Parts: sequence; C-alpha cells; structure tokens
Amino acid sequence: MAENEDGTEKTEDPSDKKLREAREKGQVPRSKELSTLMMTLSAAIFLYFFGHYMVAQFEEIMTKGLQLDRAHAYDIGMLTNRVLGMLLESIYMSLPFLTLMVVVAVVSPLLLGGWNFSTHPLMPKLSKLNPVSGIKRMFSKTALVELIKAILKFVLIAAVAAYFLWHTYHEVVSIGLEPLKMAMAHSAKLVLEAFIFVSLSLIVIAAIDVPFQVYQHISQLKMTKQEVKDEHKQQEGSPEVKGRIRQLQREMSQQRMMQRVPEADVVITNPTHFAVALKYDADGMQEPIVLAMGADFMAAQIRTLATDNNIPLVEAPPLARALYYNADVDKPIPYELFKAVAAVLAYVYQLKDGRVPQELDFETLPIPDGMKTESSSESSEQELTEQ
Repeated sequence: MAENEDGTEKTEDPSDKKLREAREKGQVPRSKELSTLMMTLSAAIFLYFFGHYMVAQFEEIMTKGLQLDRAHAYDIGMLTNRVLGMLLESIYMSLPFLTLMVVVAVVSPLLLGGWNFSTHPLMPKLSKLNPVSGIKRMFSKTALVELIKAILKFVLIAAVAAYFLWHTYHEVVSIGLEPLKMAMAHSAKLVLEAFIFVSLSLIVIAAIDVPFQVYQHISQLKMTKQEVKDEHKQQEGSPEVKGRIRQLQREMSQQRMMQRVPEADVVITNPTHFAVALKYDADGMQEPIVLAMGADFMAAQIRTLATDNNIPLVEAPPLARALYYNADVDKPIPYELFKAVAAVLAYVYQLKDGRVPQELDFETLPIPDGMKTESSSESSEQELTEQ
C-alpha cells in the first residue's frame, strides 16, 4: 500500500482532478510488452502473407546483382553503381514492411492510455542526478517487478523456441541435404513459423503486463483521506466563504427587488408579517407579476416604499399569505390565485379612477384550500432566514 513520506497511508482512489493533472504531466499507463506484441505480431502477419514475395524479390536482386561481367569486375565505378542499385532496390522492396512497422510503433502505445503530449517529462530534474535516489530506484518494488517480468519473458520465449526446435528437429536436419534453392525456401518457412510462434507467446506476457501497468498507475496516484478533503475543500471553497457569497447574493437580490417596488400597482399585506408587491399591465402582460415580497422587516420596508410612492396598500391576510408561500419573485402569480388577485386589482383601479369601489371582503377571497397557509412569527422568521 502506497505511503507518503510522513508514513500516511494512501487508501483513496485518485480523483478525476488528480488523474487529469497526472495526464498533463505525462503520467499515463503504458505497456512496453503490448507495443512489442503488436509489432512482432504485425510483422509475423505481414511476412506470412507477403514473405514469399519478398524472398523472391531478394533472390532476383541477388541473382542479377552478383552476375558480373569482365567490365564490372575491373571497373570500380561500375561495380559501385551495381551495389548501390541493389541496395536501393532492396530498400524500395522493403518499404511497405518498414512503413507498417513505423505505423504500428506509433499506434500501439495509444492502445493503453491514449494519445497524450506533454513537455513536463522533458524538464530537467536535479533529483535524477542524486545517486541516492538512483540507488533507491534500482532496488525499488518497480525495479524488482521489471526484473521478474524480464526473467519470466526470457523463460517463456526460450521454452516456446525450444519446443518449436524439438518439434521441427527432423526438418532442420534435412535442410542440409536439400538443393540450395529448396533449402533457402525451406529455411525461410521455418524461420517464419518460429517467428509466429514466438509472437503468439508474447500475448501471455502482454495479458499480464497491461493490467499490472494500470494497477501500478492507479496505485502511484492514490491519495490520503486528508488529500481528498483538501482537494474537495479547494474545489468547493470553505463553508465560510460560500456562506458569505450566498449572503452577498441574497443582499444583491433583495436590493434589486426593492428597487422595483415603486413600479407596483398594489401591495398586498398581512398586514404586518407579509407584503407582496404586484404589477399588471393589461396591454403588455397576460397575468400579474410579483415584483417583490418579504416577511417581517422586509415587509415593513416594502410597505414604506409603497407609501412613499403612493402605491395602494391592501390588507388581505389570506391572499398575502397564499402569494408569499406559493408565488415567486419576477414570475406570474399562480393560476389558482387569478380570481382573488383580479378582484383586488379591480378594487384598486376603481380607487385610482376616483370611483367608489364595490364592497369587497378581503378575508373571503376565492383562495384554494391547499394554498391557505397559517402565518406565525416563527415561520416568518424561518422563511426570512432561508431567503
């Protein structure tokens, strides 16, 4: 189990932030055995399908290149041109195979860890020049695992090669009795088969190494419980800071809300505990909108602003409570309260027009039973605190 320098155990899986930072530093799981497997297997498959063609081409190049006449034998310039021509033809003929190897060498590391580019590993580190640190790395757990892995790989490949030689012993011995051309073709066939067998044996090594590299990568990035807490605190912020931010947001919201009170057409009150400012424009609105509302101290402020701006105050306790608990600021009133609010607005418009309004009992307005909420100073204070 991984530990810090102070001996604290790292028991927690790395967070997404930790994994992302490690990736930015170039720390991603990689398996050399997987890359080796992909390259040898690709080479074996290519040679299995196109090897006979390459052997035939090499044979043709060698046959033509080594058939020298007297002029080439005694002219160093012509001989040099002949050798260079053979070399270029060999390179051209091998180009598809070499291209495949380059592509596989580039792509195979991406199978584990994906594409990642980072300049961080290129930065010089003085710790790498420390001989003590170098000795520690030589005798570390990782070095021991790599040594064991190398020994097992050698044993496995040697065992596969030995089995192949034992199984094809009679064929290998009989090659010396065959004609030259037949012996060369037979030898190429045996070499290709041995190459395929060895490539297949690397599947076992890669199947062990890939999960180990992933496990080792995660183990190196494990975190202590305190590191997890510190990271969470760093991302989310301290409770004090978040509380202060919420308080400032509430204050700004309340300030904006209070600035809209002078635009209201009516303020419905409890009369002392609640106050709700409403606005309705028959030409531009489909339903009345709540401009501001508050309880206790804020309700008093709303009433004061309404009085200063000659906005009618209507004492309708049931409606004030229903609006306070069921409506939202800057949003239309609930559909269920349309009739009650419409009656109040009609009453206010009659007053503004100088007419004698019809009598209206504000205690018996049509309010659904589910929206009738009993008021109390305790609940008011609680709602004010939550705002």
